[in-house]
Amino acid sequence: MMLGIMKTNFIGACCVLSLTSQTKREMSEETSTKSHLSVVMTTDQDEMTPATGVTSSSSRGASLYFQSFVVVIGVIGTAANGLILYALVASKQHKKHVLIVNQNALDFYSCLLLVITYGLKLANVWLSGSSGYFLCTLILSDNLLVSGSFGSSINLIVIAIDRYLKVCHNAWSKKNVRKWMIYVAMIFVWISGFVYHMSVVFDTSVVIDGVCYAYAIVKRPETKLVSGFYYFISTYVIVLLVSVICYGKILMTIRRQARVMASHNPAGSNSAQAESNKIQSSVIKTMILVCAFYAIAWMPEKTIVLLFNLDLLNVNALIMIGYYVSMSVGFLYICTNPFIYATKFDPVRRVLKGLIPCKEITEPGT
Repeated sequence: MMLGIMKTNFIGACCVLSLTSQTKREMSEETSTKSHLSVVMTTDQDEMTPATGVTSSSSRGASLYFQSFVVVIGVIGTAANGLILYALVASKQHKKHVLIVNQNALDFYSCLLLVITYGLKLANVWLSGSSGYFLCTLILSDNLLVSGSFGSSINLIVIAIDRYLKVCHNAWSKKNVRKWMIYVAMIFVWISGFVYHMSVVFDTSVVIDGVCYAYAIVKRPETKLVSGFYYFISTYVIVLLVSVICYGKILMTIRRQARVMASHNPAGSNSAQAESNKIQSSVIKTMILVCAFYAIAWMPEKTIVLLFNLDLLNVNALIMIGYYVSMSVGFLYICTNPFIYATKFDPVRRVLKGLIPCKEITEPGT
């Protein structure tokens, strides 16, 4: 889901600068959505290339539908994540599972930024002055949105490691892991995406005739390849690798503990321990489902970005439409995550059931 994609030479850039403002504004509809594909564009040194050329009507139409769809799912996701955050607090799980609360907070932030970012893109705001530049670099470039999404990916890794230590190395975890360490990890998750993306965006974005061209200036073409691999590995490969290893070992440990408990307490006398294991199992199953959904939903977008950065994919209207579809699936992950917590996380489910108004049905004649 990342950053700018156009590939032109210096002559093409000069020609673009001579186009009318209206033509540039039409071209910006495609440019803004293309800004997800790579961290920087491949150009000559100090060369600025704000657009690829004349955009097709099908690509512009797909862009409009895509942006409208994203705003809708952003509204739904913001409301759903807000409701889950309320349920986590109401069920007093916010103190027990702070990292899960942090995950929902990141998803809530990302959904809210979906509405703000793509709402402004639909509005096609004319940019001017320093305020227009900051609006371009912070919002229209997807900077704040991508930073939150990046943090959400990293938080999945932190949750997996935290669960692994608590289940597989419980004694060591109680002795060495402190609450302040968890809070430091949460802070790192939030700032990691912002530090990286802010440095890239402010160095490569420009506003021309009221139009934002994100990631349009590049000095070294090699950065495209490096950035593509970094994005794919850090936000997909590592997330899946850590999740598979940690949750695989967790499941083996839980099964082993269950067999030991069954042999020592055949009648189920230790009900407190059984209840604790049930809650732990509920959390683990929820997070496994979240990670599996992440792997499926983001795989198309990550693959397209990687292929582009390896120069194995040429940008055309069909590719852009396919990219819009892949991005929509990825954004659906952020939107539907709350429903996984609502159906699989027992404390949250109980609170949400309590919010549903229901009438008592009385039998006739009573």
